[in-house]
Amino acid sequence: MGAALVLNATYEPLCVVPLRRAVVLVLAEKAVVVEASDRVMHSERLAVPIPTVVRLARFVRVPYRREIPLTRRAVLDRDGHACAYCKNRADTIDHVRPRSRGGTHVWTNVVAACARCNHRKGDRLLSELGWHLAVSPVQPPATVAVVMGWTVREPTWERYLGLVPTYEAIAPAV
Repeated sequence: MGAALVLNATYEPLCVVPLRRAVVLVLAEKAVVVEASDRVMHSERLAVPIPTVVRLARFVRVPYRREIPLTRRAVLDRDGHACAYCKNRADTIDHVRPRSRGGTHVWTNVVAACARCNHRKGDRLLSELGWHLAVSPVQPPATVAVVMGWTVREPTWERYLGLVPTYEAIAPAV
């Protein structure tokens, strides 16, 4: 049916809720609509624009935000399922500095890669192949954790989540 991003009163992302819950928050005046789609929900006496982003009317204290765990799915999600080397659809992850050469399994050393580029790169450094990344991999902010696992995301959510840009690399044609 859909989902909406819930922001704290300070515009910090808190969670993603089903569309029905977002409408209830708005109708109960616990939240206000920040972004809405073109569609409208109708009841017998009311027409409500379908919210995609809502902001809570009162500040909610979040006690602790932990880091996002480094998983294959999270890396593919961060990089938009695009290969960092050829921009085709990525289905594996690659260590920029191979682990066999002292590279570590951390966010700043892992990128999404298609199977072909990953195999071609092997355990070599990018400099040995003449490849380089246009954007260095970074650890995503904890705010991205609120949308992990949601397969369909609204494009309007991105500016509230502070998502990192997709990775581009300059590599010879594969």
